[in-house]
Amino acid sequence: MARKDNLSTPRGTSGASGYDSDAFARWAESVARFLGTGRYLAVQTILVIIWVGINAFAWELRWDKYPFILLNLMFSTQAAYAAPLILLAANRQADRDKEDIERDRDTNARSLAETEFLARELAEVRLMLEQKADREDLVAPIEQLTQALERLHGVSLLDEPHYADED
Repeated sequence: MARKDNLSTPRGTSGASGYDSDAFARWAESVARFLGTGRYLAVQTILVIIWVGINAFAWELRWDKYPFILLNLMFSTQAAYAAPLILLAANRQADRDKEDIERDRDTNARSLAETEFLARELAEVRLMLEQKADREDLVAPIEQLTQALERLHGVSLLDEPHYADED
């Protein structure tokens, strides 16, 4: 009897929650990247100047009286959310750096293995070249063969050859 239920997950779940931590981390990274730009600092500075100007000098429009408690609360809230987002972005960067380091380590290990292989191959070629017969190794045996053939046939093989057709 074949069971259709997947026993590795509880009933009623598809195995995936609706929360994608990587998507949230990417969003946090983009927010942290934006918070570190000059554009953000310029916009924030302009907004603070307008806020303080309206609340300090426009008596009819004042919604945040001096010492600007609402403005301070907004900055505190922003800082409370910005710091963890920046840390999350830093953690993502650290994870990417670790992956890069691992990739570099693997590449270096492969390069080292290939270099060692090539060094062994070169050593083998050098050994083969040392064992290769050269001219000096062949001259003495050829002279001995020539002398043995001359003794056998009673003719000098080093003289001009005599062919049967010429006689």
